[in-house]
Amino acid sequence: MKKTSLLFLALIALISSAFIKPMANEPKPITVVIDAGHGGSDFGATSNGTYEKVIVSQIAEKVKSLNVNKNIIVKLTRTSDELMTLDKRTEYINAIKPDLVLSLHVNSSTNHAKSGVEFYVSDKSPFFEKSSEIARKLNLALAKNNSLKVSDTKTAPFHIIKKSEAPAVIVELGYLTNDYDKKYLTDDNEQNEIAKNIVFFLSELK
Repeated sequence: MKKTSLLFLALIALISSAFIKPMANEPKPITVVIDAGHGGSDFGATSNGTYEKVIVSQIAEKVKSLNVNKNIIVKLTRTSDELMTLDKRTEYINAIKPDLVLSLHVNSSTNHAKSGVEFYVSDKSPFFEKSSEIARKLNLALAKNNSLKVSDTKTAPFHIIKKSEAPAVIVELGYLTNDYDKKYLTDDNEQNEIAKNIVFFLSELK
């Protein structure tokens, strides 16, 4: 009798398990490196005591802190005001083997009327097509911010986008030499909006 009961219970468990919906596979985490350009004695673009190295570091930190998506892992090439060579940056990036690299910069020009966000990818990279697609999508995401004037993607032989073993895009977030751009680049609320748009873009990655 005892054996019959055990067999009955085992049969019920087997039948029940057949109707349990299998759990969906968790999506694969996406690793993104945010590279804040310059640092240390390399100030980048400057304008009356305002430095590119500080602005891009602030925005990179905001992207990391605002990201709450457990499937998006954000890594920073630098977390302090330190000088990192381009080789060191790409060594770090390639050791991580990320799914995407976004290198943040701020522009300058002798033409003070020049302004807006610019995107660069490398046609020397084996990830050129994927990088171009990502730049296009990021362009659309940042264009939702009414403070930003966004331009088309350009090609350039810059080290980070050429040597990174992953899709890589340089984002020039504006011109410090333009009064309008400088105002939003140095404003904490505007920096938050830029970071939020980047985080939203990252959340849409597949």
